[in-house]
Amino acid sequence: MEVTHTALLVITLLVALGFAFDFMNGFHDAANSIATVVSTGVLKPGQAVVFAAFFNVVAVFVFHLSVAATVGKGIVLPGIVDLHVIFGALVGAIAWNALTWYYGIPSSSSHALIGGLVGAALVKAGAGVLMYGELSKIVAFIFVAPLLGFVFGTCVMIGVAWICRHMRPGRVDRSFRHLQLISAGAYSLGHGGNDAQKTIGLIWLLLIATGYSDVSAAEPPVWVVAGCYFAMGMGTMFGGWRIIKTMGQKITKLKPVGGFCAELGGAMTLFLSTELGIPVSTTHTITGAIIGAGSTQRPSAVRWGVAGSIVWAWVLTIPASAIMAALAYWASVYLF
Repeated sequence: MEVTHTALLVITLLVALGFAFDFMNGFHDAANSIATVVSTGVLKPGQAVVFAAFFNVVAVFVFHLSVAATVGKGIVLPGIVDLHVIFGALVGAIAWNALTWYYGIPSSSSHALIGGLVGAALVKAGAGVLMYGELSKIVAFIFVAPLLGFVFGTCVMIGVAWICRHMRPGRVDRSFRHLQLISAGAYSLGHGGNDAQKTIGLIWLLLIATGYSDVSAAEPPVWVVAGCYFAMGMGTMFGGWRIIKTMGQKITKLKPVGGFCAELGGAMTLFLSTELGIPVSTTHTITGAIIGAGSTQRPSAVRWGVAGSIVWAWVLTIPASAIMAALAYWASVYLF
């Protein structure tokens, strides 16, 4: 497409909006990385967000950009994307994130962005532009990711219980207060590696649509990668305490050993998903891992009512953000 000075300004504003979404992603999902380490008293909230932000950014040196490639080239046909579609996707995702943050609901920023992209693309060009192969994997992992988190969290908890079966409870607690720093760092690394790449993919899609990047390019521009990881890290630095309370205190009460097992189980899930190039919800993942670790104590240790309300937010995120994105797309076309 021919890029005028006005279009260039709009592209710049959309890139800035993408960075703002990544900031909000970090802000909204900070609790996923640090809820357990805060609720178990290992770190104070201020210390925890700096700790998590550091590992969010370091993830740029650890993971391949497989998730970015999926979002940039594997959800909708790049040829139908224009400035209005990107605007609709970002506004829809940001609106849903803001709504769920306000009410302290740990929904998925990842699925909000994907739902926004799908909603805007559907309004513009219909269902034929959706790439159902990758979309089916993403939808499947709404359920697979928390299930894997649950299984890994449970298995790690059982393994740790067997290894520490002859140790005094006080010694176990002291040991895992230190070990939980390792598990929290690993989870924050996986969080940054999977989540930051989704906005990288969307900005890459914008650059492809406007001719600033070639569709055959193997990777997005370096400045896009660096900007998204930095924006997400800064967002994590200002992470929301409302959702930390839901994730770390309302679902189940965790001791340091339980926090370690939940974070390690969640990190294993994120590492696997990122290597497979599947954008998953870190919220879904850590929730499943927390429930897995908590349920090994006894099923009644988990507040299943709170967990159930979170699941409803998961189910609603993609359609709700898609509707918001569709409205934003229509407004964009009408006004501009």
